Parts: sequence; C-alpha cells; structure tokens
Amino acid sequence: MSPGRGRGGLAAGEGSLDDLLRHRCPLTPSLSPRKRTTSQSKTEPPLLRTNKRTIYTAGRPPWYNVTGTTFKEAFVIGLCGGSASGKTTVANKIIEALDVPWVVLLSMDSFYKVLSKDEQEQAARNEYNFDHPDAFDFELLVNILRKLKKGKSIKVPVYDFTTHSRRKEWKTVYGANVVIFEGILAFANKELLKLLDMKVFVDTDSDIRLVRRLKRDITERGRDIGGVIKQYNKFVKPAFEQYIEPTVQVADIVVPRGGENFVALDLIVQHVHSQLEKREITVRSALASAHQGQPLPRTLSVLESTPQVRGMHTIIRNKDTNRDEFIFYSKRLMRLLIEHALSFLPLKPVSVETPQGTVYVGKRLSGKRITGVSILRAGETMEQALMAVCKDIRLGKILIQTNHQTGEPELHYLRLPKDISEDYVILMDSTVSTGAAALMAVRVLLDHDVQEDKIFLLSLLMAEMGVHSVAYAFPKVRIITTAVDKKVNDKFHIIPGIGNFGDRYFGTDAPSDCYESDEGMDF
Repeated sequence: MSPGRGRGGLAAGEGSLDDLLRHRCPLTPSLSPRKRTTSQSKTEPPLLRTNKRTIYTAGRPPWYNVTGTTFKEAFVIGLCGGSASGKTTVANKIIEALDVPWVVLLSMDSFYKVLSKDEQEQAARNEYNFDHPDAFDFELLVNILRKLKKGKSIKVPVYDFTTHSRRKEWKTVYGANVVIFEGILAFANKELLKLLDMKVFVDTDSDIRLVRRLKRDITERGRDIGGVIKQYNKFVKPAFEQYIEPTVQVADIVVPRGGENFVALDLIVQHVHSQLEKREITVRSALASAHQGQPLPRTLSVLESTPQVRGMHTIIRNKDTNRDEFIFYSKRLMRLLIEHALSFLPLKPVSVETPQGTVYVGKRLSGKRITGVSILRAGETMEQALMAVCKDIRLGKILIQTNHQTGEPELHYLRLPKDISEDYVILMDSTVSTGAAALMAVRVLLDHDVQEDKIFLLSLLMAEMGVHSVAYAFPKVRIITTAVDKKVNDKFHIIPGIGNFGDRYFGTDAPSDCYESDEGMDF
C-alpha cells in the first residue's frame, strides 16, 4: 500500500508542514517558479521538493455538495494478474500519466491474514499457500476499500514478508480521487468486484513472471532460490491456473506485456479522465446563491457586543490601524472568543476536597479531551489563545486554498492528531465569508469519524452567507463568532469586513509567490 504515490496523495499524519513551507521557494533549478498553486497547470509540474521527499501541491477539489454529503466517490481501478506480472509497474505508469491530484495505490499484499504459529512454521518451510483465496482477509479488504471509495479516512495493515506477520503500525490513508487497487486475486471476490469502476487484467508470459519472482523474492524478501522454485511449482502456478487466469473474463481491458504496452495504458488514462470530468462539481457559486433572507440558525452563538468588544472591532476593522495594534486587539478578541466557546462544552458535576477539608461541588469536562484544528494560514493565529486557555491541548492543521482557475476551494495539506474521533474539536479560522473553506474542513473532520455535534467552528468574523452555508450542511456543528456581517461582495469579501486578516496579521502586503492564501477574504 502506498498512499499518495502519484499526484498529491498526502495522507493524514504524514509529511512535515514545516518542511513544505520552509522549502517551498525556490523550486528546484529545473522548474520555473510558480506564481499560483493550482491543480490545472499544464505548463509546470505541481510539485515542490524538500530534502526528504517530493510534495505534490495540486489540491483536492470538493468531493461533497452544498449539503455537506459526499457527492462523488473515488474512481477505483482494479489491476489483476499473476504474481510478478507487472501490476505495480502498470499502476505507477497509470499514476504518472493521469497527472491528477490525490491518487492512492492500494496493494492486496497488505491484506494477508494473520498466521497462526503452525502456519508461520509452514511459511518458513515454503509450505504455506499464499496464492490461495483463503490466505487473504477479504472481509477487511472489502470494508477498507468501501470506506476509501466513500472518502473516509482508513487504516491499512502493513504486512512483513520476512516474518509473515502484520506490523503493529498501520498506515493511515485519506483523500483519494482515484484508487488503484492491485493484487493477484483482485477479481476473485464478488463484493470486491462491485467496488471496482474499471477492471484491468495484466497478462504476462509465465516464464517472464517466474524470472521476476525469483529476482524479487531473493533480493527483496530474503528467500533462497530452492524455496522460491518449490513454492512456485507447488502453489503459485496451480493457483494462477485455477483462481487467477479464469478471472480475465470479467476484465474490461486486458494489457499484454504489462508496463510496456503504452497503447493500452493511454486508453486506460483517457477513460479515467473522461469519468473524472463527469464527476466535477462546483460548491462556492452554489453557496453564494443559497439561503437568501433566512433567519440565523440556532446553532450560531455571537459574543455579546459589549462596549469593550465594539471598541476592539473598531480598532481591527480600521484600515489605518498599524500592525502591532491589529495583532494586540485581535489576540484579545481571540481569547474572549475561546473562553466563550468553552462555555458550550458539556460538563459533569464533580466533588473535590479543599485544603480546609471541606467538599466543593464543581464541574469537569464530560468527554475524553479537546483538540484544536486550525485552517491555515490565518486560523493558526488563534492557536496561542486556545493553548493559553486549554493546557496540553493537541493541535491539528488543514491547508485549504482557492484554485484561481476554477474558483473552488482545494485541500492541500492535512495533519490531524491520532484518535481524534472521540474528541471535541475546536475548528479555527479568522474569518468565514461564503463558508466554502469551513465546509471542506468540517467534511474532513467527519471523514475522520469526528462526531458532528462535537465540532465547534470558531471565527472572529463571519458573513451571514457563511453562517447559513455551514449550518445548512452541518446542522449539529456549533458556530461561534464575535460578529456577523450581512453582506458579501462579488469578490466574496465580507462587507464591511476586516480586510485580508492573514496579510494584516503577518504583515504580508501580497500573497506569496508560492502559496497564495485567501483567508479572511475569499472564503
């Protein structure tokens, strides 16, 4: 299993945002600098290079509609063929030619069953049949592929071929537009076949497959030549003839010669592109025309507009306010906003003993813990206020930006703490205009099994349009802000608004050449 092999599949918990931002400019000498980050660029490769890895910067467009529900499932390509037929090579060639963001390569090898002690001893003697359908955990495989197809975050087992066992650490995978699933028995299960949108059989001569298997198992898996040949004759060849070769009948396309067949690969790529185009949807334009004249939802809570709060808004909204004052009063508002938001958390009664030996009946959080998630970059400015109020809080980050060709929000980066599904999540952004970025961020949290009623969306300033958009899509999400402005102009800027919060806070007069951020205005 290889998350993100190809165009931009950054799985949750992977990569380093510090590396990404630190190395984003300049690009490698062979690539010209990019003025904007878009997923449609045909003239420049959508990637950045760090000292450790290549990071694909093409974002993931919306995979849900204005109601917040998943609208388009991932397109799943099934690759079947005999052992060492070149399935992985074909998969990588397809990924390279597709040139689309967020592709996941899922290998059937990850789903071998956990062997008993006796079975492990058989495997060590090359007497266990790894090519039989009973060797695979099809129930787990179907469940994981179904969730991945629906856009959910999933965990995939990692199989160790040296010890014939699963490793303790499983791989987290999220955010697939296209899933390429490859395995020797990819077409052997009826439930599995239902999940495949395109079925490709890789047909390679048996002698070539044997030579490849010898080389792979000896050099990569530490086997001896006698054991490999014994296993091939006893298990691999009979399994191919009985279980694998007959499934060529269900294939949509048969690819002779594997990765060398460029005509077949081009045909596959063209078909996938046509299918993806049919699934394209627009979100922000729909949000802009929805919910006109509706009353504000009950899930919205606006900080009381005291003279102190009004005074601070007057300062930060003033275009002539210098940066130091803007930061100072923004932080004061953030602290008040965080304190106000925490009052909505469920509390349970608890009794403690005071130093005087008496009992005090108080309150304590009724839940596992609180996690903060900021929508980069402006949402990150609220983290300090949250950490000042909530000791030892865990933090996550989501980078969402506008594609300036389509006008749609795109998911570029994601890093969430482990086991976030049971937490209360404080989702932070400086301003919310149409609600497009907030909608995407909430959808990401839901895809990671965070409960909707445990999500608190916090923002210093919101437009009525954005409030309605979030509340309509996610009626259980608590929306908390210090002020709500009525209008959004034709450029999706809040009116009267606050300007571009990120630029004013960080002192950037214009968006970066490498990452143009529109927080505080466009979303």
